[in-house]
Amino acid sequence: MTSYVLPPEAPASVPVEGETAVFPVRRILCVGRNYAAHRREMGGDDRDPPFFFAKPADAVVPPGEAVPYPPRTTDLHHEIELVVALKGGGSDVPVEQALGLVYGYAVGVDLTRRDLQNAAKGKGHPWDAAKGFDASAPISAIRKWDGAPPQGRIALSVNGQLRQEGQVADMIWNLAEVIAEASKLWTLAPGDLIFTGTPEGVGPIVPGDVVEGEVEGVGQLKFTVSA
Repeated sequence: MTSYVLPPEAPASVPVEGETAVFPVRRILCVGRNYAAHRREMGGDDRDPPFFFAKPADAVVPPGEAVPYPPRTTDLHHEIELVVALKGGGSDVPVEQALGLVYGYAVGVDLTRRDLQNAAKGKGHPWDAAKGFDASAPISAIRKWDGAPPQGRIALSVNGQLRQEGQVADMIWNLAEVIAEASKLWTLAPGDLIFTGTPEGVGPIVPGDVVEGEVEGVGQLKFTVSA
């Protein structure tokens, strides 16, 4: 039996609809600029291979919990995303086998300290502080899934005002392609989450805002930004 010099933290986890057992989070990978309109919104217009960044597993905020406004920013942005939860893994997974790794889907919000991200881009620095901070990945319960992946409406509102709206089918790189491409860069494993990109309309949120997101057929997510 392994002993530790310090008590290890319990693994991060996400609830699963209809289950008492929870989904253990191994790591979080995120895809940047995977909707054409958002790519144009952020200053690009092409179909380059998907690029990835990461958040720590403990960045997840389970449903029902408030999301604290993070330090060192005055420009916190919302980005609504479909999240893939993996039950299998591997490296160099063929596209035609990629969806077989999927356990289910959830609704997530990739929170971004946009001012820090822009500063990092300007200096050629990594985005870790802009993307991988505490409580930067609010997420709904995971819905177990069989068959064809979601393709319907994805949307986010702040204080009842619609901010983002699109169709999952509008992704530049579809879900199978995203998973397969990620497996070329990492050996994927059960417990991995992949945030698959956001449609246009990203924008700021402040303490007191109520954020509501949804993906058709997958679920809803609601949280309040606390001071």
